[in-house]
Amino acid sequence: MVDPARAAKPKDKPRVERPMPYVRDSFWRGREFTSIEHMQAEAVTWSQQVAGQRKCRPLGGAAPMAVFDALEAAELLPLPPTPFVLARWTTATVGPDIHIKVGRTLYSVPWKLIGRKVDVRSTATVVQVFHDGQLVKTHTALDQGKRTDRSDYPPEKIAFQMRTPVWCRSQASEIGDACREVVDQLLEVNVLYRLRAAQGVLGLRKEYGDTRLDAACERAIAVGDPSYRTIKGILIAGTEADPEPETSGDAGAAAFLHGPARLFATVATSDTTDDDHDDQVHDEAEVEAR
Repeated sequence: MVDPARAAKPKDKPRVERPMPYVRDSFWRGREFTSIEHMQAEAVTWSQQVAGQRKCRPLGGAAPMAVFDALEAAELLPLPPTPFVLARWTTATVGPDIHIKVGRTLYSVPWKLIGRKVDVRSTATVVQVFHDGQLVKTHTALDQGKRTDRSDYPPEKIAFQMRTPVWCRSQASEIGDACREVVDQLLEVNVLYRLRAAQGVLGLRKEYGDTRLDAACERAIAVGDPSYRTIKGILIAGTEADPEPETSGDAGAAAFLHGPARLFATVATSDTTDDDHDDQVHDEAEVEAR
């Protein structure tokens, strides 16, 4: 763009401002306009018939319009078919998360350019990213925030992000009822935070197969811990097909627990007291004899 008053060029400023008093006194003073369009039309007429026909001392007394027609008109090019778009060029480095920062916004670029420097052309409506002169990415401009195209991620990352809760439930149904129950429990609350666990459970089918995975899920449900860590531990130990341990009438209580009858007993029976007393007397007599 033409800059009539360049930075660090103090002589440009008076050259630009010198015609202003003439425009003010000759065009603005004493005129009234009914609209902006009326003002613009009057300005064109005044430029051609008044300002362009005056004798100008910097031009040797020649009229500016005559000098323009003789020297400058033939050098002008026709206007472009589309309006000029003001663009800003910057340089950015692609981060490990496949994004570059342009102003206050993050834009994604193809993952193969991680760590590379790219050229960015920004306009009011679009942001274009170039690498070695080739256009590699185009985004709609955003004032602030983040724009991410998932196709810019590596293939394995794309596959991971496409494993939605709906996908997890459909895959679990193919494996078995127990696996579907585990996945439903994992995705029942805080889906976004527990989605990775559900994906991990389904990922075990590649190594252990559907039959073993469903059996491990059934055993995890039976022990009351249907989590990814428990299911994986069962599969590693190979105990998904083992029968459940049998429990006695005390529900598997430890040996030192004798049940509520002995726990809350405060008074012993008379027979037991007499027997204990006889044993104590016999013990004391034996000690005295020795």
